[in-house]
Order: sequence, then structure tokens, then C-alpha cells
Amino acid sequence: MKTSRRIFAVAALATASICWPSKTDAAASSTRPNIVLILADDLGFGDVSCYGASKVQTPNIDRLAREGLRFTDAHASSATCTPSRYALLTGQYPWRRKGTGILPGNAALIIPQDHATLPGMLQRAGYKTAAIGKWHLGLGPQGGPDWNGDIKPGPLEVGFDYCFIMPATGDRTPCVYVENHRVIGLDPNDPIQVSFGAPVGHDPTGKDHPELLKMKPSHGHDQTIVNGISRIGYMSGGKAARWVDQDMADVLTSKAVHFIEENKEHPFFLYLATHDIHVPRVPHPRFVGKTALGPRGDVIVEFDWTTGEIMKTLDRLGLKENTLVLVTSDNGPVVDDGYDDDAVELLDGHRPAGPLRGGKYSIFEGGTRIPFIVR
Repeated sequence: MKTSRRIFAVAALATASICWPSKTDAAASSTRPNIVLILADDLGFGDVSCYGASKVQTPNIDRLAREGLRFTDAHASSATCTPSRYALLTGQYPWRRKGTGILPGNAALIIPQDHATLPGMLQRAGYKTAAIGKWHLGLGPQGGPDWNGDIKPGPLEVGFDYCFIMPATGDRTPCVYVENHRVIGLDPNDPIQVSFGAPVGHDPTGKDHPELLKMKPSHGHDQTIVNGISRIGYMSGGKAARWVDQDMADVLTSKAVHFIEENKEHPFFLYLATHDIHVPRVPHPRFVGKTALGPRGDVIVEFDWTTGEIMKTLDRLGLKENTLVLVTSDNGPVVDDGYDDDAVELLDGHRPAGPLRGGKYSIFEGGTRIPFIVR
């Protein structure tokens, strides 16, 4: 479908429901559409087979395109993740205020609690709302969160009823999940410390101990090692709570499926912000080798699997006809983003941005023009 749309259109589509009767009207509740927004991370305009990719196949996303609308000129507000996500959830252009650049993992919440948000509007219209996956919009008060106590303000203070999130990105500390206001699986006898300045604790770093790495950095990304991968930032403690990268898609998808199952009787809004295709690219073993593009291609297939699992759940629960599903990306693609995973060497003619110039971080169209499918 040839039309130009900003990603702010998601907010317009979703919040149209507030024009309907209030949540006290049971009949209206049965007709209000559920909304599932699946947000990929660094998925390019040319990374999806329904947008022309031939070296990687995305059959579940392609099915959504066949059954819905495939936009060909949709844009994120920014060519990087934090500002793009800020705009998506607030409807505000992020560069009009300070502090919306790419955040460290220990940043404070940057969404003002008194501002209108997409989930907050839907919440007031009677929707159950959930944020699952990558957050990267900060947590806690000025000065950053207390990782060993209640972590707030956060998603629950800006419109979500439930959250299960990565605080920032897969390549930044802390490498833990947060559910609502607490780190999951934290041993109080092993408290977490996080720093993006001086080292903390005694955990080895990639810079000092490259022999411990299963994935080496190509630039930067040489600080605390977690799961054999060195990250941006330092972290100590929280050993029992640390995630396993190759299980991340399964963990986030299962949480999303559970939320849909638990809320099938009333309208819900699911913001599923996956980690794929962002670095470090560590697909689950069942996806390894699914493409000839190496880990980057394999995690695209993994993202397509996540999309398929959500579609299967909606079909199984009889929710397909009353659920608006959107699949898109936070910004354009990047190939070498700090880890030596052969992404450049194995491209073999694949063009992540399709015919466009540039990609993530750039001012060219490949940085903001993204896949955008609505069913």
C-alpha cells in the first residue's frame, strides 16, 4: 500500500477505541478490538520477505501482510531506539526535549508521569495493558533505580497494568528481567551493582579477559562479561537473576502468550517489544543455521517465529477477528553494531535496508523507513 505514515499512526489507530462507550458498558467491551503491537529492534525495510528479501524468509509476517495492509512508506520518528520508543508511547517528537537520546542501562525514567501516553489512554478506555520485552526508557527516580528494591517509577506509572521487561538493551547492563517493580530471581544475598563509569565488583571484562568470550566485540562492548558476552557497562551481583541470551525470545514470547490468555475476556493492549534483531545476536539453537546470513539472519527468523506464536494464540482463543495486530520496527537496520558475528561477511547480496541509503543512526531514509504491517 503506497502511502506515507509516521509511526505515530499506531497511536491514532489504537486510541480510536476511546471514542466508544466506557468500560462499564459490557456490550461495548465485547466489540472493542484488542491491540497487539509487535515491535522489532533494528529490523530493516529490506529484512522481510514480503518487502523483497530473498535470502531470509518470514512466512508469519508475510501472512499478516496478505491478510492486512503492508505500508511501503512508514517511518519511525528517529533512527535510534530510545527516541523512537519515546515518540511511539507518548506521541511527542522526542528531540523537542532533553534526555531522549540513547540511554545507559541505569538511567531514570524519561517519560513524565503526568503526560498522556498510548497505554494510559487505552487503560482509561477499559483496556488491560502490558509492556513485555525491551524498555530502554529509563527506570526509577532521578539518579537511577535501586536494583535491589522496588524499581519505580517505570512502565506501571505511565499506563501499563503489567510489565516484564529488559531494562535497556541486550548489550547493556544490567542483564536481568524486571517484572512490575522487582528484578526477577534476585538473591538478596547477592545484591546488584551497575555502573556506566568506573568498574564495580570483580566480574571479568571482555577487555581484560577475551579468552572467556564466546562472542568477541568488534568495537566497544568490552566491559562486564555475562553469559560469555561482554557488554556496555559494568555489573556485579545478581548472578541468579541474569538472563540467558539464547532463551530470551522464548521467555518474552511465553510471557506475551500468557498475558493474552489471562485477558481474553476483555479488551487488552499488548506492547511486545522484542530484542531481536538487536545485538548481541544469539538465536536459540533451534534457529541456528536457518539462514545463510549467520546470526543476524537467524534472529530475523526467530522474530518471525515470535510473530507466529502470537498469531497462533489469537487463532486458538478465537480472538483473530477482534484483534488489531501491528508489526513494525523501532528504526532501520545495522549490520556491524559492536560484535564480531560475521553479519557483514555473510550478507551475500542481502540488503537490510532494501533500496534505501543508510540505516540505523543515519540521517538517510534507511534509518527511519521501516516495515509496517497492520491486520
